[in-house]
Amino acid sequence: MDFLRPSSLTEALAVKAERPDAVPIAGGTDVMVELNFDHRRPGALLDLNRVTELAEWTETDGKIRLGASVPYVRVIAELGEVLPALAMASRTVGSPQIRNRGTVGGNLGAASPAGDTHPVLLVLGAEVEVASVRGIRLIPAEEFYLGVKRNALESDELITAVHLPAEAGPQQFAKVGTRNAMVIAVCSFALALHLDTREIRAAVGSAAPTPRRATAAEEFLGAELPWSTKASITDSVKRRFGELVSEAASPIDDVRGSADYRKHALSVLARRTLTWAWNDFQKGERECA
Repeated sequence: MDFLRPSSLTEALAVKAERPDAVPIAGGTDVMVELNFDHRRPGALLDLNRVTELAEWTETDGKIRLGASVPYVRVIAELGEVLPALAMASRTVGSPQIRNRGTVGGNLGAASPAGDTHPVLLVLGAEVEVASVRGIRLIPAEEFYLGVKRNALESDELITAVHLPAEAGPQQFAKVGTRNAMVIAVCSFALALHLDTREIRAAVGSAAPTPRRATAAEEFLGAELPWSTKASITDSVKRRFGELVSEAASPIDDVRGSADYRKHALSVLARRTLTWAWNDFQKGERECA
């Protein structure tokens, strides 16, 4: 196995064009596990740790450009105010050691249905920036996930950043696991209230071949919420929202949980996160458009 260490993004893209079989590695929290268990044996590893352009984030005109190699610990510490749901999801990833190394870019590259950040990217309307020697393109998060551990990257492309709106409105993330830490999600759920458009976005994780939005639940809730008065949401609306979120999932039975349990848990997570997000909206100063 070759170990390739470019020192700039330009060099990394040139190497990837020449060696499309090279597997990118930054934090290594997924790749090294696969290598150690001999689940993968690529011809080359492309180490991106010296590519400083990937380890930066910027904010411009209300948009965050999050470099693919910014670790979870920095998302939590530096972006918790403007990307609260992403920070919530980042806090649930592995151990402190893994959060120091793991990245959103790596989560996207692995494209596991159980990846913690995926539902958040869907509800925030994120765009994945990918680059090659041919140029740069932006892929909407909804179009990025193609199947179990399959994404929309071409063989010569690298994930360079994720584009997200700053302060989009109340956001929540929650997941169920067999314990509180160091665990792969049995199922997960993210919710965002986009106040400027009165739009609801909801997404499930670890409950289908890919992370996916719960569009029927979104449409139902968007029509039922008392946006103008900020009145409390009725229990019947919360219950129906939870049912529709559950129906959006198509989980399997596996060692972490049954399909029935996942669907039940998602309905509970949907009701809880809706309550928390609406409470934030009621307490906040921002009004709907």
